Amino acid sequence: MLLPYLNGDTIEAGCDEAGRGCLAGSVYAAAVILPQDFRNELLNDSKQLTEKQRYTLREVIEKEAVAWAVGVVSPEEVDEINILNASFLAMHRAIDQLKVRPEHLLIDGNRFKKYLEIPHTTVVKGDGKYLSIAAASILAKTYRDDYMNRLHQEFPYYDWDHNKGYPTKKHRAAIVEHGVSPYHRMTFNLLGDGQLSLEF
Repeated sequence: MLLPYLNGDTIEAGCDEAGRGCLAGSVYAAAVILPQDFRNELLNDSKQLTEKQRYTLREVIEKEAVAWAVGVVSPEEVDEINILNASFLAMHRAIDQLKVRPEHLLIDGNRFKKYLEIPHTTVVKGDGKYLSIAAASILAKTYRDDYMNRLHQEFPYYDWDHNKGYPTKKHRAAIVEHGVSPYHRMTFNLLGDGQLSLEF
């Protein structure tokens, strides 16, 4: 069972992102404030769950959370400000939209760019330790998956309905064969090591 909170006497929001290591698509992040007494045996790091479990939990989180929101940063912005800053910006955009203002932020990872004057704590592998971060990881992951599935309809040959933009062999082979899409991150190593260079 994950921990319910770090600071029990504050309104705490868990934050996590999805899509940092992808070659294509936006970065998504979520911020979630759960009730102090929230418990769910199934809730865990989104990577430990099946797709069906993630979508089932998304409904529970959206219904029971005190507040939740999702922030998005486009591939163009990723190229402009780099992926680390894009991850922070996506989290900031999610926090911006929360209907309840948090008093403390629990951030998955080891780095974060301060949000206004709200104190924060970074937690490595936090999505496997705290319920609110795990909830945020599920929202970020499922909303990003929905988005990549929509992009797949537009560009089916990249196999985005399966790889969600991550660098698989099939994805990279499609880049070699078809070139890049408007959704690819041009500052990323799209072909991997030792492959053909792309001409733009």
